[in-house]
Amino acid sequence: MRHLLAVLAVLAVSACAAPTPPRSAAPSPTPTGPAVLPEPSGAHPVGTTVLHLEDTSRPDPWDLDAETRELKVTLWYPTRQRDGERAPYMTPRESELFLKGSRITGVPYDALSRTRTNAVEDAEPAGRNLPLVVLSPGFTKPLSTLTSLAEDLASRGYVVAGIDHTHESYATTLADGRVAECLACDSDADPGFGAGVVQVRAADVSFVLDQLPSRWDGAGLIDRSRIAMAGQSIGGASSVAVMVKDSRVRAGIDMDGTTYARIPEGGFSRPFMFIGSPEHVPGGRDTTWERDWKLLTGWKRWIVMKGGDHQSFTDLPVLAGALGIGPAGPELAAARAAELTRTYVAAFLDQHLKAERQPLLDKPSARYPEVAHCAPGGGACL
Repeated sequence: MRHLLAVLAVLAVSACAAPTPPRSAAPSPTPTGPAVLPEPSGAHPVGTTVLHLEDTSRPDPWDLDAETRELKVTLWYPTRQRDGERAPYMTPRESELFLKGSRITGVPYDALSRTRTNAVEDAEPAGRNLPLVVLSPGFTKPLSTLTSLAEDLASRGYVVAGIDHTHESYATTLADGRVAECLACDSDADPGFGAGVVQVRAADVSFVLDQLPSRWDGAGLIDRSRIAMAGQSIGGASSVAVMVKDSRVRAGIDMDGTTYARIPEGGFSRPFMFIGSPEHVPGGRDTTWERDWKLLTGWKRWIVMKGGDHQSFTDLPVLAGALGIGPAGPELAAARAAELTRTYVAAFLDQHLKAERQPLLDKPSARYPEVAHCAPGGGACL
């Protein structure tokens, strides 16, 4: 897995505390075949559908010729429908652009379009008063790289609205079939780039929350008083930016993202959780979490996944075999990383959106020894 993660580390330069220089991937000659995402752990079958939204109030920040901001939003939700066509993970063209951008060779460019998901495409939503979780991916990553987490949350009774932030990933298919490529990639070394990206994403999230009630037939199932946001890398950093700007978001999670948005001096009291790789320990190279920790005045947690990597919170380790890249070294196994991510994200959301107390979040667990609880200023993570 190390080869894959080293290649992909360059894609997270804008949001990783300790960026790794790119190096060539070393695919084996025998990929394992199509990847299969882990099955959701909740009680409900999962449906999914796609919305295409257009914000006419602002131009696209990356495409100077576009007078409006186009967004692709993927929804996952509980359904009663167990049978039906499973949603595609990526289109062949999206897979090609992602693999080329990631410098992964040695497999067919459509490899990721054959990844098996668990959600039934356009299934009828079911339930009532469902909490809503907004998901935001890392820089250069399509939203699909958070599919496993999204499906799991939907199976546990959440509606998930994932946003593809146009021109910030290698491939986003728009309403008319055009595939928007990563225009922002040309600017990622500019001063203030990260701060600009999280503000763009904050505007994207607020727009999606504004539009969802009128644009999705299932929106009546959502309890709009219970909204949270989670993201990986710069998507996690964007959770802070969104919560500073939009009070509708009651709770937030940053999965291994260096933060950029400044929290007001008075702080904010809504619940927040940092969950990171060992790069994100107190006293480490990235100091932004310690800076923000002091300004989080409400319920908060800082946990670290020992043996994890920047990509451990995404689907990418699960996809490694399909890309012909085998494990190398003692990194956290892909299936275990997915289990830990799903478990701790769901525990946080259950406690703060469903009012179901989760003792797992209070102290280290013998069941999950890879997870350490950190307290800045209090010594080592335990």
